Amino acid sequence: MEHGDKEDQTTKFNKYAFACAMVASVVSIISGYDTGVMSGAMLFIKEDIGISDTQQEVLAGILNLCALVGSLTAGRTSDYIGRRYTIFLASILFMLGAVLMGYGPNYAILMIGRCVCGVGVGFALMIGPVYSAEISSASSRGFLTSLPELCIGFGILLGYVSNYFLRKLTLKLGWRLMLGIAAFPSLVVALVILTLPESPRWLVMHGHLGKAKKVLYQVSNTTQEAELRFKEIKVAAGFDENCNDEIVMKKSNHGEGVWKELLVRPTPSVRWMLIAAIGIHFFEHATGIEAVMLYGPRIFKKAGVTSKDKLLLATIGIGLIKVTFLTIATFLLDKVGRRRLLQISTVGMVCALTVLGFSLTMVDHSNEKLFWALSLSIVATYTYVAFFNIGLAPVTWVYSSEIFPLRLRAQGASIGVAVNRTMNAVVSMTFISIYNAITIGGTFFMFAGLSVLAWVFFYIFLPETKGRALEDMEMLFSKNSISKNVATEKVDPRQDA
Repeated sequence: MEHGDKEDQTTKFNKYAFACAMVASVVSIISGYDTGVMSGAMLFIKEDIGISDTQQEVLAGILNLCALVGSLTAGRTSDYIGRRYTIFLASILFMLGAVLMGYGPNYAILMIGRCVCGVGVGFALMIGPVYSAEISSASSRGFLTSLPELCIGFGILLGYVSNYFLRKLTLKLGWRLMLGIAAFPSLVVALVILTLPESPRWLVMHGHLGKAKKVLYQVSNTTQEAELRFKEIKVAAGFDENCNDEIVMKKSNHGEGVWKELLVRPTPSVRWMLIAAIGIHFFEHATGIEAVMLYGPRIFKKAGVTSKDKLLLATIGIGLIKVTFLTIATFLLDKVGRRRLLQISTVGMVCALTVLGFSLTMVDHSNEKLFWALSLSIVATYTYVAFFNIGLAPVTWVYSSEIFPLRLRAQGASIGVAVNRTMNAVVSMTFISIYNAITIGGTFFMFAGLSVLAWVFFYIFLPETKGRALEDMEMLFSKNSISKNVATEKVDPRQDA
């Protein structure tokens, strides 16, 4: 490819690829809404049907345990029925779960609805970034693949706003409407998603070369880029690079043998990818974000905010900060790079969590209301959310969806999501118990210590992937090149996908 063509690829932005990624990411808004709305709805659920702290923890965390099941199933499902129909399936699950929770005559039905939504969350979290990564060019992959996380943030904010505006309804109607209203947008997303093209990499993997080439012409910046991407995807899928038949008869690839290749006999590069994916997903939630997102009202109440109205307003602030900094991050991922954003993010998180732990400890040990400690707690919480969402939040999903080779991508990403949901469940189901045991200030000191470990892990194990072709990741993660890559952070000048 000529130098001029490369310049075109780096400066152009494909609007059709953006539209596809945006539509595929909308399902994540519903996923985020379910997290955000539950933080406020639990205040009213506890009052209405009289659930205990333990039942609250289970209600909060069961979604993530079910999402664990969904994410492990989603990899094989998306290899079998395609990325597009997997997003459709996630939307249908969200709709059914919202209907059950909106009905919610008792705790048992509420739990069933939450579980159905949880499986949908597992599907959505895995497939959104994978689909976006597979249709995007390397020059815009960070931006497009971070859209699902941005949509989750927007959904969480909508959940907080919904809590605030529906709080004045009757006790029996209010929280049920908060939870059930998500059914309508879920149905709309399910219908719209069917208008999207299938992932060209999935099409090639299943021998539909003609369809894949047509999609690549639509989502690439130049004809030359589409041809180069098509050639590299064919080679990665095991075809001759000069094969141009419309449909190639090939043994169906539905993910058979992938678990063995990932977990039993991985190559050194695949083993390193798996360590990187598991590690980044582990630390995303081990550093405490779910405690803030789900139990924000409790944290602010501990700090000294008393009225429900002020608690819900303070929580809306968390949602606004999250969306603002996620939006900024989407534009930085392809310029600053994944690795540098992670390092900046975790340093800021360590500082903010330490200050939050200190201020909450001072409140705990004082017999009178400390206005300065209350203010410091709110500022530290907002600062923590800002630093988390400028780096760790979007990079986690971009990174784990782009590093695995084509044959392993869906199920490799699903392992990362399974770890993510497990840690989310652990934090959400134990936060109240932990802070009762070691104080709420001590809990945030613990999260600060885990953030230090996260920084060390990212520095050692995660090479820069900005601008690298998806088909080049095995070489990037090979044993001989990874230490060099971490040290120099050189970027592949090729700007294909």
